[in-house]
Amino acid sequence: MTATTQGARCNDLGQPIGPAVPDWTARPVPTGVTLEGRLCRLEQLDPVVHGDSLWRAYADDSQGRLWTYLGSGPFDSRAEFDGWLTAHAGSPDLVSYALIGRSSGEALGVGSFLRIDPTMGTLEIGHLCFAPALARSTLSTEAHYLLMRHAFDGLGYRRYEWKCDSLNGPSKRAAERLGFCFEGIHRQARVYKGRNRDTAWFSILDSEWPALRQALEAWLAADNFDADGRQRSRLAIAVAD
Repeated sequence: MTATTQGARCNDLGQPIGPAVPDWTARPVPTGVTLEGRLCRLEQLDPVVHGDSLWRAYADDSQGRLWTYLGSGPFDSRAEFDGWLTAHAGSPDLVSYALIGRSSGEALGVGSFLRIDPTMGTLEIGHLCFAPALARSTLSTEAHYLLMRHAFDGLGYRRYEWKCDSLNGPSKRAAERLGFCFEGIHRQARVYKGRNRDTAWFSILDSEWPALRQALEAWLAADNFDADGRQRSRLAIAVAD
């Protein structure tokens, strides 16, 4: 191995190569361990335990807007909904969580680790379906923080991905607000619900996580909110710093 050429590492043939990753080993596979926060708790999804409260929470979405950019739903019956939950909870390719609000004890949303590659240290957070009660809430931000912290600090993954339909504005804005880096559009990536999907890709790298973790923890701190729960400083400003 030679030194460097114009700042890039090169091999003995003078070809630029990527930075060394010394002593890398495969990461553990997520197991669905419970993640505890100040405002919420993430438990491995169990249709029997969480089905009733999720059904009630999603009922607030009378227009079915939650399901527009998901592969399934909305559901005409509880039986169909339970089938969807059971498929998620039982899939060998997913580690699915229910988001439990501490004050209510109710399940208010679900999300999954997927495309888990322990050899490369990459995984994706997806299949996110948060009830209307979680829209732009501190609970949802804390849930994402807990999942990120588990992936990077708990399991040692190198790359944390977020993907969504490129037309899903709220999902793209949520990714950017949480500190994800936009990587581009994969055109005609999928066909779902009888229509095309161009997929927007976002990611966070392990090298970016420490600064992002600090910003998220500062924003989520109890003293960042007044007696009425209003934030004193915005997360976007903290992340930008």
